[in-house]
Amino acid sequence: MTTPFPITTVLDLVEAALPAFNQPLIDQMSAEQQTPFRILVATILSLRTKDTLTAVVAPRLFTLADTPASLLALGEQRLAELIYPVGFYQNKARSLIAIAHMLLERYNGAVPSDLEALLELPGVGRKTANLVRTAGFGLPGICVDIHVHRITNRWGYVATKDPDTTEMTLRTILPTQYWIPINRLLVTFGQNICHPTSPHCSTCPVAAYCARIGVTRSR
Repeated sequence: MTTPFPITTVLDLVEAALPAFNQPLIDQMSAEQQTPFRILVATILSLRTKDTLTAVVAPRLFTLADTPASLLALGEQRLAELIYPVGFYQNKARSLIAIAHMLLERYNGAVPSDLEALLELPGVGRKTANLVRTAGFGLPGICVDIHVHRITNRWGYVATKDPDTTEMTLRTILPTQYWIPINRLLVTFGQNICHPTSPHCSTCPVAAYCARIGVTRSR
């Protein structure tokens, strides 16, 4: 009989190791109780962009526009200029303008908390929708980005091929108290210890529990 993966022990050990590192930007914004709209915009800006850059660009944008109406008033070209140089800034500007239109037309300018409603917004996938739901509203959800997908597979906790399948699997096996914090924990853990290539296995607090699936070299 296979021994179940000790997810509670492992995530508690990860949590204990993280105060030495900076927390993800969206979690900082959530702790500051910033609005769901700001969290939605910052999450979109952060896609394929380092937090250090998003942390500069997002506040610059919010000084001029932090509601759907004020964002729409900027126009796509001005918005693109303001969010440069985040990755894919022109596509993001186009998506943000379309989102502002939809929020005003359907929700009187408010960001919906319902997952399916969030997924209907232009450019919003499951990762973004879950992060807005959890960080913006404090509602249950599992935000699976590349770190959560990679690390849970590396541990052997799941055996999945893509982040969406990882999310659905975690919904069936992950204790509910970890649904919201798992993204914060594993993003920080993945950026600082459990790197995609050559992870710091020699100093990893959960090395004793890790199956090291896919690890070919480490430090």
